[in-house]
Amino acid sequence: MPFALVVTTSVMTGLNQETRMNKDQIKGSVEEAKGKVKETVGVILDDKTMEMEGNVQKNVGKVRTGFGNLKEDIKESR
Repeated sequence: MPFALVVTTSVMTGLNQETRMNKDQIKGSVEEAKGKVKETVGVILDDKTMEMEGNVQKNVGKVRTGFGNLKEDIKESR
């Protein structure tokens, strides 16, 4: 059974819009957020290694999210 997160957003018009996120989109977004936090902590602590690790982690998350987006686009085009 495929895993998907359903996010419902309320628009100013009062309509609800659902956005489905696949596993890669979710994990990528989480990884990106963790990387941003790690990068920021590295800046605050003046720890260049932690800052670089956070930057790499953030970019890996972006790639995974992009992969998830691509999978959704392919699925929707069928």
